[in-house]
Amino acid sequence: MPMIGPSSILGAGRTAPGSRITVGVIGLGSMGTGNLRNFLQQEDVQVVAVCDVHDLHYRDMVKGERTPLGYEPARQFVDSFYAKKTEKNAFKGCSAYTDYRELCARDDIDAVVVATPDHWHALCTLEALRNGKDVYCEKPVTHLFAEGQAVYREVAKRGAILQTGSQQRSKTRFRIAAETVLNGLIGNVRSVEVGLPTGHSLPRTDDFEPTEPPAGLDYDLWCGPSEKLPYIFARHHRNWRWHYAFGGGQIMDWIGHHNDIAHWGLGMDKSGPEEVETANWTFPETPIYNTPVNYEIRCKYAGGITSSISDRHTSGVKWIGENGWITVDRGKINASNPQWIQESFDRGPVKAYRSLNHYRNFIDGIRSREQCITPAETAHRSITPGHLGLVSQIVGRPLRWDPKSETIIGDRKADKLLKKVQYRKPWKFE
Repeated sequence: MPMIGPSSILGAGRTAPGSRITVGVIGLGSMGTGNLRNFLQQEDVQVVAVCDVHDLHYRDMVKGERTPLGYEPARQFVDSFYAKKTEKNAFKGCSAYTDYRELCARDDIDAVVVATPDHWHALCTLEALRNGKDVYCEKPVTHLFAEGQAVYREVAKRGAILQTGSQQRSKTRFRIAAETVLNGLIGNVRSVEVGLPTGHSLPRTDDFEPTEPPAGLDYDLWCGPSEKLPYIFARHHRNWRWHYAFGGGQIMDWIGHHNDIAHWGLGMDKSGPEEVETANWTFPETPIYNTPVNYEIRCKYAGGITSSISDRHTSGVKWIGENGWITVDRGKINASNPQWIQESFDRGPVKAYRSLNHYRNFIDGIRSREQCITPAETAHRSITPGHLGLVSQIVGRPLRWDPKSETIIGDRKADKLLKKVQYRKPWKFE
């Protein structure tokens, strides 16, 4: 099996920045605010700009129940953070924007963090890359399949550094599990079970009637390139995931985590399955959501390996081989031979890429110009079975896939559907 490790990205004459890396953050919901605070903890990083289409909100809670979100509390937090750490007048203040293009156009920013809803990932990332920035983008790296191809090709073209927010790769137990499989300790892999959460059938709140968008939210810009649906609170903030206009349900929300680890162990970071089909999908009781509640995506890989991605499996990843098994999830790891999962155990010559801090790994990548632990193509390949599963479900038949050319074999209709990008005017995909 191949060694999985960092490799230099060449091209575009890019050079590492100076002593301080300046960062702008796009998307200041719960995840974006968390990312912001993690980057503030890096001593050689300075956050200089934030961007969101909502000035201030509390997601699905109210004032006093949670930390405020949006660009205004983010800006205030950054200013307060640096006021305590810098000499008087040393920090000029954090700028706040509603339009991501203004932030990306600044020539004093080295890196951009993208933590928007999924339907905005590609446009924000591509804008940042084309303005010479390195990018930390949340998973799934893009909303649509063709967007993922565009992003990883743009990264390669520009010699950029991109880290995807699939933070599990920087956790020790996931590295141990992948390394165990890569070294063949469980023998030839026969099957893989990838357990993801069950989707949402009904709203979490009673606010599911169309209303006017809240004050302080630019809802037209929030919808951006996607269909502008009537504003419904139960479809906003974290609940955008349950409608295909903005997200991909629990499949696409979690496949970039657990199937990413499955691919890591299989050595499939730049490859993928050869056949994909779906089974036993169920859908929400409410029309305001349309992504599946229950689901299974069945894949076949080279060498006869089968994979099942489903909410009916136990959460996490389980590889089953001819000589044993290993399973891993957040907070737990187990194996048929407990010795394999001891940190001190030598699992063999294949040493999986080692990162102990996902944010630090990105900053180190910016400096060294070496690939991060979860680069753009890896992230795109990890979620490809989800995209293929959706197409298989729509057309009602199994798909044969050529992972090298990224083409559905012998089914032009399905391949065209997979690669379709239709943005709402005036937004363009180019």
